[in-house]
Amino acid sequence: RFGAVMCCCGPCAMYRRSALLLLLDKYETQLFRGRPSDFGEDRHLTILMLNAGFRTEYVPEAIAATVVPNSMGAYLRQQLRWARSTFRDTLLALRLLPGLDRYLTLDVIGQNLGPLLLALSVLTGLAQLALTATVPWSTILMIASMTMVRCGVAAFRARELRFLGFSLHTLLNVALLLPLKAYALCTLSN
Repeated sequence: RFGAVMCCCGPCAMYRRSALLLLLDKYETQLFRGRPSDFGEDRHLTILMLNAGFRTEYVPEAIAATVVPNSMGAYLRQQLRWARSTFRDTLLALRLLPGLDRYLTLDVIGQNLGPLLLALSVLTGLAQLALTATVPWSTILMIASMTMVRCGVAAFRARELRFLGFSLHTLLNVALLLPLKAYALCTLSN
C-alpha cells in the first residue's frame, strides 16, 4: 500500500541483485558514530534501499522460516539488538520520512516515542504509588486502553481475533523491555 516497509526482516527478505550491488559498499561498511557496526543489518539495508529510491514491499503470500530465541536470555539479547537498531536507524531515516506516507512517518515516530511515553507513564504511576500509597488507576486504565486500541486495530486490519492476545505483551513490555530499551538508548555505540 505505501511502497515502504521500514524493516525487511533479514531471513525473510529478498532483494533485486542489481539494487543490492548498488548499495553493497554502504551496506558492508556500516558505521555508527564513526565506528563499525554489525547489528540491525536488516533494518539498515532496508533504510539504504529506501534512501536510494527503491520500494520495499510486504508479500503476504511469502512463506519463510527462521530461528527464534529459545530462552529468556537469548530473547532479551535479541530485543536489545533490535532496540539499538530501531533507535539508531531512525536517525538514518529522518531525512527519508518527509517523502513517505504520513502513516509510515507516524509509525516510525510511534516506534521511538511510544516506549518513552509508556516509560514515563509507568514512572509517574510508580511515583504516585510511592508518594501517596494509592493505586494509580488512571495510569493503569490508560495503558490498558491504549493496549486494547492498538491490539484491536491490528485484529481488525488482519481480521484475526488472535491479535487481541498481544495485549498480554504489555506486561512483558513494562517489566522487561522498557528497562532494556532505556539501556539500549544509553548504549547505542556498543
